Amino acid sequence: MYLHRKPLPVPEAVARVMEYAWNGPSEIVPIGSCDGRILAVDVEATHPVPPFDKSPYDGFALKAGDTEGLSKDHPGNFHVLETIGAGARASRALREGEAVRIMTGAEMPEGADCVAMFEICHTYEEAGKDWVTLKRPMQAGQNVIGKGTETESGRVLVEKGTPINPGVKALLATFGYSDVLVHKKPRIGVFATGTELLEVDEALVPGKIRNSNAQMVLSQIKRAGGEGVYLGKLADEFEVCYQAVSRAMKDFDFLMTTGGVSVGDYDLMPAIYEKLEADVLFNKVAMRPGSVTTVAVKDGTLLYGLSGNPSACYVGFELFAYPVIQSFLGREKPYHPSIQAVLGEDFKKPNPFARFVRGFLAYEEGRVLVYPAGVDKSAVVTSLAHTNVLIVLKGGTRGYQKGDTVQAILLESPGSQPHFQ
Repeated sequence: MYLHRKPLPVPEAVARVMEYAWNGPSEIVPIGSCDGRILAVDVEATHPVPPFDKSPYDGFALKAGDTEGLSKDHPGNFHVLETIGAGARASRALREGEAVRIMTGAEMPEGADCVAMFEICHTYEEAGKDWVTLKRPMQAGQNVIGKGTETESGRVLVEKGTPINPGVKALLATFGYSDVLVHKKPRIGVFATGTELLEVDEALVPGKIRNSNAQMVLSQIKRAGGEGVYLGKLADEFEVCYQAVSRAMKDFDFLMTTGGVSVGDYDLMPAIYEKLEADVLFNKVAMRPGSVTTVAVKDGTLLYGLSGNPSACYVGFELFAYPVIQSFLGREKPYHPSIQAVLGEDFKKPNPFARFVRGFLAYEEGRVLVYPAGVDKSAVVTSLAHTNVLIVLKGGTRGYQKGDTVQAILLESPGSQPHFQ
């Protein structure tokens, strides 16, 4: 396992992992707690919208037939029966020669079929009664929003697998979904391996570094919609690591470790997978960074061995863990979307394998540009703070120039199938 590592092309590595992707169970949550969750059921209109004929303006509800032939020279005068606002209903049906003063959003009185806006009406009082004068004819249905014109009852408005954003939440509230069926978040255990690691709150000492990878991966899991659980750091001791991983497998949907997957004397994860009798899907990928990314499976549970180098760890997660999490959440399109963009500066480093450069988007003079976010080395952590895309550079190239068209994988919004080239 240590010596026979043949680099696997990225698309093939992704395909192998996705063979073990599955849809997770669902659960009911109150509408107040559903933000960002993934719908496990279609949202249907439970009633027509609007549920009644209503006025879009402040004005007067009338019978269009009563206004036939009206003009400046032949105005019509209508007795104003009453005033109704949104949420109120007229006391009775409208009769010939009558009008109802109506506010925006109020239900049309029975018998009325048009609304004359205030601006074209003149009101007055005579003999203790309210009257309105109109000097133009109206058409039936004029200035009326008809029942069900926005949507009919039973129509599917949002399909399952959709993230709940503020607009979706508005629909849920509109149609009375006080409890919402969503996909459960996958629970993902995270170990950090390496005797050299300190926790975030520990002071630096010679030869040690703080454990940034675990916090980064936990944040990536959360951004992807999962629930990450930090299980602590593991020293470079085989039996300790083996027992910890073996115990944790049964408690989580997926398990991730950072570090320990290369071929050094203290890289223990390959031997742990071997003792677990796990099926190693791959242990070397034809990519930079993250070529040592390893994924194994044991009894249906995926075990991710991510690189100990921060940028390599970051890229490995987005390529191989993110789509599996999306599948668990019921997303029909589990991959990050990608776009074509213009490279904003030279990148002269040769690319023997496909390279995934941490970068950011910029919009300049109507064009979408991408720039490397910083130094392109797998051990670099500082560039990750500004990363929102992975710039894909083909393998077998001797570098790229400013102005070249490149593929950019968007990390902030899930969408379409990947198209690795």
